[in-house]
Amino acid sequence: MKIGFLGPRGTFTEAALSLLQNVDEFDFEPFATVPATLDAVRKGEVKAALVPFENSVEGSVSLTLDQLASGEPLVIVDEVALDVSFSLMVRPGTMIDEITHISTHPHAAAQCRAWLASALPDVKVVPALSTAAAAEEVSDPASRFQAAIAAEVAASHYGLEVLAHDIGDNNRAKTRFILVTKPSSPPAPTGADRTTLVLYMRENHPGALLEILTELSVRGVNLTRVESRPTQQELGDYYFSIDCDGHILEARVGEALQGLHRICAAVRYLGSYPRHDGVLPEKRTGTLDADFAEADEWLQKIRTTGMS
Repeated sequence: MKIGFLGPRGTFTEAALSLLQNVDEFDFEPFATVPATLDAVRKGEVKAALVPFENSVEGSVSLTLDQLASGEPLVIVDEVALDVSFSLMVRPGTMIDEITHISTHPHAAAQCRAWLASALPDVKVVPALSTAAAAEEVSDPASRFQAAIAAEVAASHYGLEVLAHDIGDNNRAKTRFILVTKPSSPPAPTGADRTTLVLYMRENHPGALLEILTELSVRGVNLTRVESRPTQQELGDYYFSIDCDGHILEARVGEALQGLHRICAAVRYLGSYPRHDGVLPEKRTGTLDADFAEADEWLQKIRTTGMS
């Protein structure tokens, strides 16, 4: 199976590929941008694709969220999390006092903000499509950039020299990556699963978000991420991207999705898949599959006999 990933070679995404199960069975193909990577799945050029989704320091990758919220549907089938650290790299022979322009991905720049302010306060940092794309750019002798901030492995890929190691402001930073495919039956529940949804409000009115959250909370479905993103239709029009504990084949999650379908203008299901950390959700009394089954039997008894 061929898997696409956000390239070029030397990205954190490429490093995260090694965390996938049965990784030796796959062939990998890099793509220049997140949209190009996801479109390769839609067009059938690759079976699946790995893209960055969320960072513990900078939050979600908005481009990935927006690409999954629109266009031909895709679903998440797996996730992995990678410890990330950044290095400052240059063409061989470049001295640190010769650096005036640095290229890197915006998330990397944000995670190295304090180090840059201390070590290179007057240097201009310019965004790149990925950290590896920045390293590739700097490897060109004609480049206007003297340095890149990227994963250390990118230095060997592009013949660069590392001037400073581990320059990130948070040494516990992690990035979460998702593996997406065309829609298919969800993998079987593991007991430690996550479900991702995109929710569009039917109308903006007081309590609209509360109505959405209530459908989840009353069924004991815990949210692990919720954020709003512009629909790009008009100013002030937003959709909600959420992650919640549980699997669509569990009664509590399934019923919550039915409730959301009733009150939302649209619900886009983005997959139920194993959590990378294997953390088991807390399930309160009354929210187990057996509890929902018993309640359904109770209701059916009333409907058929009139007795509770």
